[in-house]
Amino acid sequence: MAYQIIVVLTMLVFYGVYFIKMLIQHRQGIQTNLLGKETEGSKKFIEVTLKIATYIVLVVEVVSIFSNTYIDSVWLRIFGAILGISGVGIFIVSVLTMRDSWRAGIPKDKKTDLVTSGIYAYSRNPAFIGFDFVYIGVILMFFNWVLFAITLLAVAMLHLQIVNVEEDFLITTFGDDYLAYRKKVCRYIGRKK
Repeated sequence: MAYQIIVVLTMLVFYGVYFIKMLIQHRQGIQTNLLGKETEGSKKFIEVTLKIATYIVLVVEVVSIFSNTYIDSVWLRIFGAILGISGVGIFIVSVLTMRDSWRAGIPKDKKTDLVTSGIYAYSRNPAFIGFDFVYIGVILMFFNWVLFAITLLAVAMLHLQIVNVEEDFLITTFGDDYLAYRKKVCRYIGRKK
């Protein structure tokens, strides 16, 4: 029961931050959820698949939690709780640091800033790390093969979104500034020499 409470609170905060940020930006006239809206071809496929996978993973997470499926390892469950809570913290810091430049998807004609300070000085994609940590944390607390498969798909699509959609957009939009940033900061975690 304790793990159910932990994971439900973790998910409420995580998804709450996501949707509250979208609502705040909507009230400012900023369209936040652009997944699959301003891309075409393989990039559109990646974004639409990502969007579908993230909705399905949420449903499967909830079913898994209330079905109380899990591996009988207290240490894995504790590690999952720590990882999930860490993911929420990383995600919150990421969203706050991005301020009004935060989007889900690519803003084709909307100007944003290249954010390279704060948590973005140590990771080019900390919000994605937050997603991954929450997803993996839930798996470790409430494992089942369906949840594992859909989470694996969601994590893979998040990676493809970064590599095949966002990085191309950032190079096109910010040019040398982004290339210099990319030389200093790792895609996921760490600074380069």
